Amino acid sequence: MNKKIAVLSGDGIGPEVTRQAVKVLEIIADLFGHSFSIEEGLVGAVAIDQTGNPFPEETEKVCRSADAILFGAIGHPKYDDDPKAKIRPEQGLLAMRKKLGLFANIRPVSSYDALLPISPLKEEIIKGVDFVVFRELTGGIYFGQPRGRAEDGNSAFDTCTYTKEEIIRVSRLAFEAARNRRKHVTLVDKANVLATSRLWRETVQDLAKDYPEVTLDYMFVDNAAMKIIQNPAFFDVILTENMFGDIITDEASVISGSLGMLPSASVGTTSSLFEPIHGSYPQATGKNIANPFGAILSAAMLLEYSFGLSEESQTVRKAVDKAVQDGFVTEDIQEDNAKGTEEVGDKVVDLIKQNALVNS
Repeated sequence: MNKKIAVLSGDGIGPEVTRQAVKVLEIIADLFGHSFSIEEGLVGAVAIDQTGNPFPEETEKVCRSADAILFGAIGHPKYDDDPKAKIRPEQGLLAMRKKLGLFANIRPVSSYDALLPISPLKEEIIKGVDFVVFRELTGGIYFGQPRGRAEDGNSAFDTCTYTKEEIIRVSRLAFEAARNRRKHVTLVDKANVLATSRLWRETVQDLAKDYPEVTLDYMFVDNAAMKIIQNPAFFDVILTENMFGDIITDEASVISGSLGMLPSASVGTTSSLFEPIHGSYPQATGKNIANPFGAILSAAMLLEYSFGLSEESQTVRKAVDKAVQDGFVTEDIQEDNAKGTEEVGDKVVDLIKQNALVNS
């Protein structure tokens, strides 16, 4: 298989963790007889510094010509600390999602037996947790117009808008996924307060008729936030709008024991982007301490979702599982005898090679 992958490392620890994911893709290509060509593009603060645009046209061209996109992280303190900055790195991420039509963010959440003790939640609550969140990505309050501040600066406003079409396309992905899982979808909304949530609920109710084998239930977002902490094993597939999905997936990251463990996919009609859910973590930049597992697992999702390479994807996930079981992890998981970002990446590569030898 010959495929082209756009690599947008971005800011902060993005380049460090993305480099480990690329190493994993390269060994998978070598062992399984594939050819993955890599083309890099600028995005985020580094793109602003060099071009004045957080998502330059050249990067957009690179993304459109690729079969899949591997993304690192966006963000820099010099923009975070300046509330009056007119151009921000995060605008690049929003522009990328909008221009490439990336309408659904898919975030799997699972627990690792070896990491149960480091989660702030009780082991008996999170053991065996395995659910996935489908978050609508291009609508809602993040994109709604009009928005702005009053001329006197004493008030501001944002608009939350959704269409049935936006709701249906992400909902279909969630129901299709549920068919191959435990056949349970939970719609998370705030239909007792928000008109957009009532549109979500009505639209999803109608769509559910096409999936009679899938159980659909509803949960207000505040209740869902509590349920994720009290009984996360209840969930199979969570379906929700943009801002709610952003918040609850970060909340759910504590289940795995570290934000650095969670991958994600952003799926569109013609492009798909894969990224760890953590931010740019500027305090760790260049220190070789960042957790690369989220980026590596994002590469595993890329192999499966974009290229249909299930065996290769499973090989990567098994290597990550083994590294975690062996305690070969970064300091966010284990301070004593912590390994560096590069060491962990090399370990995963070695485990993939060992697995190939055993199965050859």
